[in-house]
Amino acid sequence: MITSTIPPLLASHGSFGLNLDIFETNIINLAIVIAGLTWFLRGFLGGILERRRERILGELKDAEERLNAATASLAEAQKSLGEARTRAEKIRADGKVRAEAIRFESEKRTVEEMARLKQDSQSDLDSEVSRVSRLLQREAAEMAIAKALVSLPGRLDASTQAQLIDQSIQSMGNA
Repeated sequence: MITSTIPPLLASHGSFGLNLDIFETNIINLAIVIAGLTWFLRGFLGGILERRRERILGELKDAEERLNAATASLAEAQKSLGEARTRAEKIRADGKVRAEAIRFESEKRTVEEMARLKQDSQSDLDSEVSRVSRLLQREAAEMAIAKALVSLPGRLDASTQAQLIDQSIQSMGNA
């Protein structure tokens, strides 16, 4: 059935051909409309296109200026970064030198303090030895005096006692 409907459709439309009749195809009307549109719209569309072209060129120029400014800012920032890194390295090196000097000074003070403490302890020890020695001498002298006082009354007679007093007086006179 499909094949039976196709041949009558092709037959009713005719065959392919070129129509060269100027009045039937409206070529003159189309040429007038196109020429009119071109003549009237040339100024309007040309103005729009020119303004758009100028705006795009202005935006490109502005973008180029911003790019140049950004490039200059980047160069300045990189320069500042390099200077900051240099300063940071100098500060770090100075910090290390200062820390080393502080450590050395601290060690020196510690050694001096230890020497002073050792000297103080030696001096305290010598002082304590001297004090204990004097105390022992005093106690020995007191014991000797006590022992002499206990044994003296039995050994001293009147002439020995007078002779001892004379020697004490004479030694006081010489001093």
